[in-house]
Amino acid sequence: MQKAYLNWSSGKDAAYSLYKLQQENTLRVEKLVTTLNSEVDRVSMHGLRKELLILQAKSIGLPIDIIALEGNVSMQSYNSKMHSAVSKLLGEGFTHSVFGDIFLEDLKEYREEQLARVGIQAVFPLWKQNTHQLISDFIDSGFKAITVCVNAKVLDRSFCGRIIDQKFVEDLPSGVDPCGENGEFHTFVFDGPIFKNPIEFEKGEIVQRSYNAREDEEDNCFTDDVKSWDTSFWYCDLIPR
Repeated sequence: MQKAYLNWSSGKDAAYSLYKLQQENTLRVEKLVTTLNSEVDRVSMHGLRKELLILQAKSIGLPIDIIALEGNVSMQSYNSKMHSAVSKLLGEGFTHSVFGDIFLEDLKEYREEQLARVGIQAVFPLWKQNTHQLISDFIDSGFKAITVCVNAKVLDRSFCGRIIDQKFVEDLPSGVDPCGENGEFHTFVFDGPIFKNPIEFEKGEIVQRSYNAREDEEDNCFTDDVKSWDTSFWYCDLIPR
């Protein structure tokens, strides 16, 4: 069976992708790979503490490679670091790279092109699936997740720090994707069928943060980041117990 690593965002789409691959038994996922903002020691975009990321990997039972990036990394620097990291993974025998993307065509193409240059094939277990059905299946499968980041342009503060359940989906405004595929929200998965034990945490403060995009900023195509120029977000801090 071919050897794969999963681009782990700490959120629901990555978790459900791993679950599907484990059920299908077509690829052997042997490692998680995550980018971290080295200036704050948190998962890029999601704002999740590194400690919770480590607890996730431990409960899942997979090793994790953490790639440290500058907080406002340039595309040139990002590509250089990712090329080195992916080349190392290739040297370890990994042939496939798994992503939780669902329907962002240009992002998928970019990932495929960049990985092909190294000799690794991109895999998208959730590609083009109905997001209303996906979120229902995610909930029904026993996964538990909480929103840790929401786009302030489309969702207000009340959606930050909420558990992903059917009520959450019903409360989403019209036009917001139920899986947040357009960057409307990001999640932390703390329990489910891929975990040996739930991740214990407490909710901390909810804050709004705004960012200025670099002039050379483009899509961050190796993470779970989204194609969006929105710069203001609500974050819910989660504190490990």
